[in-house]
Parts: sequence; C-alpha cells; structure tokens
Amino acid sequence: MLPHGWEWVIIIIAAFLLFGPKKLPELAKSVGQAIREFKKSMHTAGEEDETNKPVNEASRDAK
Repeated sequence: MLPHGWEWVIIIIAAFLLFGPKKLPELAKSVGQAIREFKKSMHTAGEEDETNKPVNEASRDAK
C-alpha cells in the first residue's frame, strides 16, 4: 500500500531532516541508477531464460 496525501509530506520532511537538502538530489540519483541497473539485469536474465530453454519446450511455447 502506497502512502497518500499527508503521509508523503511527512516522508519528504523526514528525508530533508535526515539527509539535508544538499544530499537529497545525490541520494535520489543513486536510487534511480540502482533501479535502472536492477531492471536492466532483470531484462537480461529474462532473455537468458528464453535462450536456455530446451528445444522441446521452445517449440511447445510456439504452438
């Protein structure tokens, strides 16, 4: 369940108090890069799963 309304305001205020306004953009950039790398590795792993299927399973999926 995602936070709504005032919960976001409290989360943002807590982040400013914990990390400060100078560190917050750097932290957000790091989180964004981590998410991007995770999605990239998940996509790559999915492609590897498709290429490593035995021949009979691959032909069965094509039908």
